Amino acid sequence: MRETIPAEILAQLDPAWRAHFERESAQDYMLRLYEFLSAEKESKEVIYPPDEQWFNAYRYTPFDEVKVVIVGQDPYHSEGLAHGLSFSVPEGVRPPPSLRNIYKELNRDLGIAIPASGNLEGWAKQGVLLLNASLTVRAGDANSHSKQGWLNFTNASIQYINRHKAGVVFLAWGRFAHRLCSVVESSQHCVIKTSHPSPLGASKSGKDFSAFLGSGCFSLANAFLEKRGEAAIEWEQAGRSGFGD
Repeated sequence: MRETIPAEILAQLDPAWRAHFERESAQDYMLRLYEFLSAEKESKEVIYPPDEQWFNAYRYTPFDEVKVVIVGQDPYHSEGLAHGLSFSVPEGVRPPPSLRNIYKELNRDLGIAIPASGNLEGWAKQGVLLLNASLTVRAGDANSHSKQGWLNFTNASIQYINRHKAGVVFLAWGRFAHRLCSVVESSQHCVIKTSHPSPLGASKSGKDFSAFLGSGCFSLANAFLEKRGEAAIEWEQAGRSGFGD
């Protein structure tokens, strides 16, 4: 059997995520996905993010600590932006438009000053799983890996959270995220649906979702967590790679 998820990646995960990864890595779709990724590399295609960052969302947020899930669609496909966390960019990179709108709503909702940095590691380290539906993308080619198997993997991750945890907030931004989160049991979890924070959708609403701008989704998430006796997310950690910087 060809290797799928490398042993060194599995070693970086907590036991619960590792069990999930090991189970999924044996599935046919995962074997096909890794064959595709190997072919991309052999063809000298540039893939974002770098290999060692593909599973950063899971590394930064242990399974037992997951309190909020923010679902993205595709990693940034321009150089230097994607680092394995949905909507986040590394230190020193100007926040892209969707992230700027996220910060705008954060400021409106909670009065938090808009950070200069787009690094969301400070959220991930508090239990916010920043999960893209596809974990890789070909440089300059949006959604180029979206039909190669990643969606099966991230769907399985959401199902795993749905079945084995309770009281998780799913921030579903945009119709794509709405579909991914449709499997979540609302009796056990909280799904907050809004439009996507991109400039094209941030002010739009629908029959069953509010416009992202003005939604108050961050305070709603914290209200749900606090009602369950959980610590609120310190959303002001946006723009920080940890708690000491």
